[in-house]
Amino acid sequence: MTILIDRDQGISSPALVPAEGDLARDHGFADLTIGLINNMPDPALKATERQFMRLLQAAAGPRRIRFHCFSLPSVKRSPEAKWHVESEYSELSELRHQKFDGLIVTGAEPVAPELDQEPYWRDLTELIDWAKVNTRSTIWSCLAAHAAVLHLDGIARRRLPAKCHGIFDCEAATNDALTRAAPAPLKVSHSRLNEIAESDLTQAGYQVLTRSAKAGVDIFVRQYASRFVFFQGHPEYDALSLQREYLRDIGRYLAREREAYPHLPVSYFDAATEEKLARFEKKATQQRHPALTNELPALNLRADIAAGTAAAALFRNWLQYLGAEADTWALAREPKGVGSTLGLPGR
Repeated sequence: MTILIDRDQGISSPALVPAEGDLARDHGFADLTIGLINNMPDPALKATERQFMRLLQAAAGPRRIRFHCFSLPSVKRSPEAKWHVESEYSELSELRHQKFDGLIVTGAEPVAPELDQEPYWRDLTELIDWAKVNTRSTIWSCLAAHAAVLHLDGIARRRLPAKCHGIFDCEAATNDALTRAAPAPLKVSHSRLNEIAESDLTQAGYQVLTRSAKAGVDIFVRQYASRFVFFQGHPEYDALSLQREYLRDIGRYLAREREAYPHLPVSYFDAATEEKLARFEKKATQQRHPALTNELPALNLRADIAAGTAAAALFRNWLQYLGAEADTWALAREPKGVGSTLGLPGR
């Protein structure tokens, strides 16, 4: 399925997608083709689609984007999620039938002790190799970033003593077009049990763009034929994403699906909410039972989390990077004397 994203018109139905090669309305911009390989766990599957579509729509300006959703077929799904993927997503084999300007690849919930033992490992590594030469740039998010550097350079992630979970202030480590005009500091959501050490990345030739004093490396890049951009965090998360994960983990603890009670997300809830949640944690550890979820208090976030601000700047700059080459190609193909409102031949 192809969805056309246009900032002024919103997200259009697949039937409204114009012919390949059209320039973006009257602005002379070539349309961009972007794929999302959505491997997120079932509860976050649809939310992840919405988050990335909204980000791209807000960042697109006058440019139109053809947005295709895929998922690795080897990612295990519930019947409901499998039905959604089969009915709403494109087949992964279709990815190889055209060149994509940009690709976004999310992580998946681990089911094996090591990344290279995951059931989707072969599909993912084939995708990594394909993206190196068939995209202008690819974003690898969270676990997908860890898997990509393991495959590309043998860099193994390291287990953290406690989950990195919350909103972290990230500072620019160098000047780069991707972080141009981004707020300082960038407040970015992180939610992971592992990390890639900065020393391992720099030794292997990666460039670190942003880092956090508390969360470590945030964004790093490497140039192939495609520019690979790696996020250890989740800039796409909306304001309530971390709350949903925290409540999910509380539910799993009460149902005895996990042993440890989850830590509060860092710099996320306001002080009054943190106090109420601390009292609830004490009760939950004493009276561990699924019915206690009905007694969870009302939750309020801090006023200064600035959800989405960092992502807005990052994705606007990413689309500008993707569009620069696309626009040059489009204008070069126009017949002399023909205005930029006319369509171009398909690629």
